[in-house]
Amino acid sequence: MGVLARLAPPPSLVDWSILALVAFEVGSGLVSLTVGQPSGAWLFTLHALAGFTLVALLGWKFRRVRHRVTDRDLWDGGTPVSILLGTIALATLGTGIYWALSGPVRLAGWPLLFLHMVLGTLVAPVLLWHLRHRFRRPSTAGMDRRRTTLQYGALLGFGALSWKAQQVAGDALSLPGRDRRFTGSKEDGSDDGNAFPVTSWVADDPDPVDPDAWTLTVAGAVDTPLELDFDALPPGSGSAPRRHDGSAADEPVGETSERAVLDCTSGWYSEHDWAGVRVGDLLDRVGPADDAAWVRFRSVTGYYWSLPIEEARDALLATRVDGDPLAHGHGFPLRLVAPGRRGFQWVKWVDAVEVTHRQDLGQWVAIFVSGLD
Repeated sequence: MGVLARLAPPPSLVDWSILALVAFEVGSGLVSLTVGQPSGAWLFTLHALAGFTLVALLGWKFRRVRHRVTDRDLWDGGTPVSILLGTIALATLGTGIYWALSGPVRLAGWPLLFLHMVLGTLVAPVLLWHLRHRFRRPSTAGMDRRRTTLQYGALLGFGALSWKAQQVAGDALSLPGRDRRFTGSKEDGSDDGNAFPVTSWVADDPDPVDPDAWTLTVAGAVDTPLELDFDALPPGSGSAPRRHDGSAADEPVGETSERAVLDCTSGWYSEHDWAGVRVGDLLDRVGPADDAAWVRFRSVTGYYWSLPIEEARDALLATRVDGDPLAHGHGFPLRLVAPGRRGFQWVKWVDAVEVTHRQDLGQWVAIFVSGLD
């Protein structure tokens, strides 16, 4: 009996451990798309540790079932599904590890990290399909609890050591993958105006916005709704914004700047000096209701996202990036800059700011269907 076989937990526990880790990897991967603050780096660390641990479990699994794959006489209806699942699982782990060590690799214009996420998402339905043919209830019959505990301790130790080893190797060999944020994203186009990548969430890609026909409305649970045309935005002509009743507001809107990192979930980040209107200044103009708690930012496409009102006050509605007017692909004439949030939450082509009493969970539907006609 080989060393690998002696270290392996009972087969049913290996299978159920794989299932548990896959569920964690898919869940943590999806949740991580909304994490943009360094305080959430622990989630990415756990995701990586679980991935390396999964490598060892799959090694035991593949060793045990290899004869059922290599001997065509042993194939049944579930074997092709098993092969497909194993292939996708290995591709998911491989692309994740390679991304952590390599430079910003792109396939068909997309960062390799995006392919890793797509493959990881595919694992879940294929695994459920696989379980139709291979489902077995977990069993502890004949299990030596002390030995199994030691085996799982060694397994977790392998995951932790492998994760640390790739960090040490990256530093020692000066591998390009070490220059990435805690989210895994790699720098692209910082401090170079509109030169950073243009990406859109799903189908959210409108025709260029006509600034002469565009207006920004600030309304909802407020005392005095406000409407601004393009010329009222800094550094425009300085024409005064107007109330909904047509009367002029008290004074033109001033410009504010903010340096912030745009971290896209597809695997790149870019740091810039953004300039535009502070959302808090707009809220002070309109007077939110005492029980107002959220601010919703809506795009001309119907795409929208909400921020807690105190966080929203510190956000920026940008008209310029590094001194240049925003390009259409980056949200001209106005995009939300929300430091600490991921890129898909930085709403582009904003034409409405709505103060609300509660969070609108419909945003999780809107971001997937906006732009689909």
